[in-house]
Amino acid sequence: MKRMDVVYALIYDEAEKKVLMVSNKGEGWSLPGGAVEIGETLEQAIIRETKEETGLVIEVGSILAVNEAFFPSHGSDGHHAIFMTFHAKVIAGEISIEDKNEIIEVKWVDINTANNLMPYHRDGVERLLKSSSPYIFQGEC
Repeated sequence: MKRMDVVYALIYDEAEKKVLMVSNKGEGWSLPGGAVEIGETLEQAIIRETKEETGLVIEVGSILAVNEAFFPSHGSDGHHAIFMTFHAKVIAGEISIEDKNEIIEVKWVDINTANNLMPYHRDGVERLLKSSSPYIFQGEC
């Protein structure tokens, strides 16, 4: 299996009680993020991915969750993915999609909507915001 490290930014607007999410072509909604490139730190990857997908520059905070899953049907050998979700805050920029080949839409959603769009975070966004880096094995997907 091919190993993939994937990072996500949980950007939460405390005043509005909303989470920033992106709609990925063919893959549904997620937090901004993506695969870590060779030679890139986790922090560099999440800053780059968030900028490409949302146009926003972020400051990366603490790690909120680590999820793991096997995707046997992806590629010839399948994938073993490690997903790391970090707390992040916007420090500059305006929402704009820079990677139109992958992202359809960027929008702020309320917590209930975010929870419904991200079922892989079993205890929801509220738990992530109070998290102490839980590890979750998601099994085969």
